[in-house]
Amino acid sequence: MPVHKRKYESGKVSWYYKFQPTGATRGTPTIRVFGFGTKREAEDAEWKRKAEEEQKYELARMGTAVDGPIPQTLGMLLREFFVQHVDQKLAPKTIERYHEQAACLSADLLKMPITEITPLHLSREWNRLLASGGHHRRTMEPRPRSAKTVRNIAGVVSSAFARAIRWGLIANNPVARSEPPVPRKRRGVALSTIQQNAVIAAASGPWCLATFLEVCAGTGARRGEILALRWSDLEDGRVIITRSLTQTKTVLEFKGTKTEDSVRPVSLPRSTVVALEAHRQRQNEFRRQFGPDYRADLDLIFANPEGTPLKPDSVSAAVSVLCRRLKLPKGVSLHTLRHSHGSHLLAAGMEITAVSERLGHSSIRVTADVYSHAIRGRDDEAAKRWDDFQKRNTPEMATAVQ
Repeated sequence: MPVHKRKYESGKVSWYYKFQPTGATRGTPTIRVFGFGTKREAEDAEWKRKAEEEQKYELARMGTAVDGPIPQTLGMLLREFFVQHVDQKLAPKTIERYHEQAACLSADLLKMPITEITPLHLSREWNRLLASGGHHRRTMEPRPRSAKTVRNIAGVVSSAFARAIRWGLIANNPVARSEPPVPRKRRGVALSTIQQNAVIAAASGPWCLATFLEVCAGTGARRGEILALRWSDLEDGRVIITRSLTQTKTVLEFKGTKTEDSVRPVSLPRSTVVALEAHRQRQNEFRRQFGPDYRADLDLIFANPEGTPLKPDSVSAAVSVLCRRLKLPKGVSLHTLRHSHGSHLLAAGMEITAVSERLGHSSIRVTADVYSHAIRGRDDEAAKRWDDFQKRNTPEMATAVQ
């Protein structure tokens, strides 16, 4: 089916494609992807997406056959693992990342029978990836993979072997006794209030970026959670976070948050509420400008002028450019605003349980691990408070002080 053109009252033109996936049955939703700048971009993207859908259908057809071949090699095991588990149960971004990581494995290892793969074979593979597992985009020359990436690849292989044990194909997981690298733990960067305000004031790019950054700074919510917020999620000075906007190379869709089945109310600072009120007035001007073409059904707080979702990766890229322009410390990104929010609250004396709940962490242990530097930073205050407590509650010392 040919791609389609959409023209708005403002004169702006965008392209999109839509088609039914291979093997679709009654009730299967049509795949629609919007926002291409040219017809050629839309056609190229449609061709790639159709090829991926056809491959996914073929793998699923093979995998759903009860009498299909039993995985013998690591390559066969990974394909079965993706069909039966990854592609069925995980989030789109996670699925894309798993496929990319599995593609890094050497062909020789993938051809090996799973019963013959030892921890030594895997340790050799981790070392190969560390030395030359990647490539430069322009020259395609080999380059090292980071320890974090190699450990993530090992995690995918380990999950596949764990599934093989559950299926009764093998008895032990060789990854458990291999030696994947341990990445060096990096201390998170937190902005000062002056740096944070400078980022917001200098925001450029998407029309709503400044307000978006203010909400990021004032709530500590994740990028996708804020981009998925609707005006109906705003009530009594709080936003109710129930979903997230995720982006892959082929998909832009709404899904549940990292802590599935949870509804997280987050109170807004008064300054953020005021900023959102002004933002809504500007957005209403776009609503009037686009008229019936405006995507009022999505009800998004942060959106393109015509009401369609912003692309998370594009927003992050715009913020990274902004941070470099302001000459902020290396490593500062959009996520730094979330990290700064938690650090500022802990520095202000907020209980770690409240910070953990506000940020939507799965446990207090996660919060303590991520913000250990902020907790250690209050050690001097803890020592002084202990000393004061001893003086107040020891009669001899209290008398001496008087």
